[in-house]
Amino acid sequence: IPHSQSRLRYLQADFLNLQRNAAREKEQTRDFAITRFASDLLETVDVLSMALKSIPPSALSPPEASESPASESTSSSTSNSKSALEYLRELHQGVEITQRQLLQTLFKYHVKPFDPTGDQFDPNLHEALYQAPIPGKEPGSVIDCQKMGYMIKDRVLRAAQVGVAQDTQS
Repeated sequence: IPHSQSRLRYLQADFLNLQRNAAREKEQTRDFAITRFASDLLETVDVLSMALKSIPPSALSPPEASESPASESTSSSTSNSKSALEYLRELHQGVEITQRQLLQTLFKYHVKPFDPTGDQFDPNLHEALYQAPIPGKEPGSVIDCQKMGYMIKDRVLRAAQVGVAQDTQS
């Protein structure tokens, strides 16, 4: 009987371990099932970011007050229609909202961006695109982030593409 009780406790503990492992694997499968899809969406996030960066803030503000009378008469005849600047602002705002919504959706699934500028280079998190001797910067530190990195929970979904400071003594 003592041997049977010992065996029963062993089997119960084994069963509990199996249940815990199955639950953990199920959670990992759920968490990382969207990895490929999220990775593909990051390209869209990048394109939206490039579109937003392609329009300088000065292009979205109205021109200085020195308009010619000829342009005023032209604009008054078409006062019911929007100016090109208004269309550009609305387009910019729409792209901004789309990007923000896409990032919020990714965040809901534990996909988060990271910008490693200033951090020490880590080949597990960063992809070095170039090295440059920068006086005053610690060799091996990230000096520029060309493309944001993304994590899904504690895993790297996409490494950040970075520039790294190299030793200026070389």
